[in-house]
Amino acid sequence: MSPDIMRILIPATLAFLVGIGITPFVTHILYRHQLWKKKAGKTAFDGNAALEFNRLHETREVGVPRFGGVIVWTSVLLVADLLSLLARIYPAGFANLAFISRAQTWLPLAALAVGALVGFIDDLFEVAGTSGLRLRARLLVVAAVAAFCGWWFYDKLDVHAVSFPLLHGPLELGWLFIPFFVLVALFMYAGGVIDGIDGLAGGIFATIFAAYAGIALFQNQMDLAAFCAAVVGGLLAFVWFNIPPARFYLSETGTMALTLALVVVAFLTDTLGEGRGVTVLPVIALPLVVTVLSNLLQIFGKKVLGHKILRIAPLHHHFEALGWPPYKVTMRYWIVGVVAAVIGMTIALF
Repeated sequence: MSPDIMRILIPATLAFLVGIGITPFVTHILYRHQLWKKKAGKTAFDGNAALEFNRLHETREVGVPRFGGVIVWTSVLLVADLLSLLARIYPAGFANLAFISRAQTWLPLAALAVGALVGFIDDLFEVAGTSGLRLRARLLVVAAVAAFCGWWFYDKLDVHAVSFPLLHGPLELGWLFIPFFVLVALFMYAGGVIDGIDGLAGGIFATIFAAYAGIALFQNQMDLAAFCAAVVGGLLAFVWFNIPPARFYLSETGTMALTLALVVVAFLTDTLGEGRGVTVLPVIALPLVVTVLSNLLQIFGKKVLGHKILRIAPLHHHFEALGWPPYKVTMRYWIVGVVAAVIGMTIALF
């Protein structure tokens, strides 16, 4: 087997095994300390109770812990550090497997860690009986992290252009590259609310990162490909315990970490990798994009048309409200996600 393929498969496998191994310990802590929401119910965008959502999910909101994202990012960080340590001790055998590098993975690892930490704090507030960090505060954190990453690309990596459909070359943005980076990050972070049905978010994020692992591989960005593969491994370990009935939810510590890391990966596989990583992001991450657009559509209907367009937003809950069993929504989303990822990879590599 090709050594390059092994550089991807080994981190993915190790992350999966680490995730499976630490889950019993994490689960014990989550259930022993009852780290779930203490009060069921959700508030809609207009401040009123989300009646349709509460009808569908109110009983599951209490009794199922949050913090499931800990499984994912802990697995990735542990594997990254373990392989780096082994590479220092046994360079002949592990040097090629270590994937922490300044050029390719410092930034996505940092984004993953910061998102995980802030999301963890938000989850702590949630299980303490408060409403968590205000949405404005979370958006400010995402914007701040994205602004720093955008600045790093612009100033340190000399990246100030993005691929763009129908153009023969990159679209030069100059300093506008930084606010563009922030807007992309905020949009993708909003897609994190896809974490609403057992097994849904984990499978979708695993598909997305697998697609970018493939793109990075073909761009010969091996460290970045290994990072994405490790994320996939951690996500698959999470999904193993998140399929119905879910043992825990991905929650904010997972979704913020993953969406921030995803945006960095997309930009790393764009003009820096002589590819189309940002162009294909809406395709590869189609389920996340649809989730955000369905929320915007619902807000438009309420504010402008005076009535709801969907039974409930986001779209996956709308299908539930129509009578689809949750497992059917999840599996069909998985199928759409895989097809979208394949199409996106094809565009990126064409």
